Amino acid sequence: MTLREVAKVMLSSGSGRVGAIFLVALVLVSLFVLVRFPLDFGSKRWNNPTQWADNPKAAAPAWTRLWAGDSAVKHTVFQAEQPSSVSPLGTLEQRLYTFSYDYDGGRVPTFLTFALSDVRFASRPPVLALSVRRPNGAIVTLLQTVVRGPREGETVPYLRYQDSPLRVNLTNDANAVAALRDFLGLQYGVTVSVDDLQGKVVEALFGTPVQGSPGQFQPLPGRYEFTLSATIGSSADVIGSDKLVLGGSVYGVMGTDALGRDLALGLLFGFPVALAIGLATSLVATAIGATLGIVSGYMAGKTDLAIQRFSDIWSNVPTLPILIFLIFILGQKLWLVVVIMILFGWPGLTIVVRSMVLQIRSGQLVEATQALGASKTRIMFRHLLFQIAPFIFAQMIFFTPGAILAEAGLSFLGLGDPSIPTWGQILESGFRTGAVYVGYWWWVLPPGLLIVATAMTFVLLTLGLEPVVNPRLRGNR
Repeated sequence: MTLREVAKVMLSSGSGRVGAIFLVALVLVSLFVLVRFPLDFGSKRWNNPTQWADNPKAAAPAWTRLWAGDSAVKHTVFQAEQPSSVSPLGTLEQRLYTFSYDYDGGRVPTFLTFALSDVRFASRPPVLALSVRRPNGAIVTLLQTVVRGPREGETVPYLRYQDSPLRVNLTNDANAVAALRDFLGLQYGVTVSVDDLQGKVVEALFGTPVQGSPGQFQPLPGRYEFTLSATIGSSADVIGSDKLVLGGSVYGVMGTDALGRDLALGLLFGFPVALAIGLATSLVATAIGATLGIVSGYMAGKTDLAIQRFSDIWSNVPTLPILIFLIFILGQKLWLVVVIMILFGWPGLTIVVRSMVLQIRSGQLVEATQALGASKTRIMFRHLLFQIAPFIFAQMIFFTPGAILAEAGLSFLGLGDPSIPTWGQILESGFRTGAVYVGYWWWVLPPGLLIVATAMTFVLLTLGLEPVVNPRLRGNR
């Protein structure tokens, strides 16, 4: 049968059509990821804590606000590269960056951070101040700092925060706590100790103190205006970007893990990884198994005996202990897992293909080809191979989900490559940190469903290929 005929037979069944649709979706998502994501996404972003520092930890997906209501706080990020206003200040220049946040009086943001990046100056280091105008008109200054000045021997322009930004977690910042303590004393005449304000900076900022209850605050709804004032020495100086983050209890499409990593990005990156593992393992293992099976069945004699005895012995070697041993020696590498699955994945197919070749080699086609003087190699890989090609193709597709499930299982046991985000790795980190027990379902359910859906895709394709392998089933379609 030609490939077109094979595809036609497969798509004639419901399982084949559903499997083909799922496979196309997997391939399209994988291509999208390969185009949009860097190849070093795992090492440079997924395992880089600075990339997720502004994300909430263990936050549910944003769409859970549909039923969570006021108990869920939206994650809000304000970022500006151009100032809202610029004004002279004597020989200096003042740039203001303003952000407005409407607080409805419900739950306050979970944290408050400020970040500044790409600062360049020629002489005078910029002076920064972050203040908040509350709905009642009162102003509290949370942050005052000066960019580090030039070092000895450093040339103009002086560059700061190029690779990693200046990041201040105002929720736990000692200066912010002291500023709020002084503000509450002047504005409301209450004395609140530093200990009472620890961990409650955001509550104090978005509320008013409860009389007689130190450290307790009631919400103050309304519009809050955050203003970053940057006093610079020259109009040629640059403030590249400043960012203000009000942490939420929900985030993104798939939420975050305990480190704040966006699970949607990790799950997306897992698509091409899963396909690469499944296809690479099945292609190579099938090629080895089919080749040895054809050679064993056609050559017979000592060649057949040697290949079959080696296949029997190799198929009974315990794979998991060997894999654990090699991982301890060579390290947790994804390529090592793939190589081991290839090395131990071919014996079963070799035995089955050999039995099929034994039946075909005595047929009239092979005898006629031998009489015409065809070489053994031509007979094996030109005539025998094409007669059993549909079966081999079906087995290759059937091997693919096995490889994907094997990698996921090994990753779940902690034997996967931690530098590459895979669905198994995400599951393992979720179970290791107790996500199941504390109800972080978005951390474990989506990767599990993706593993099952991907495996079922190839199972459905295999079911659709049954009439190709067994022509007697075509009449029942």
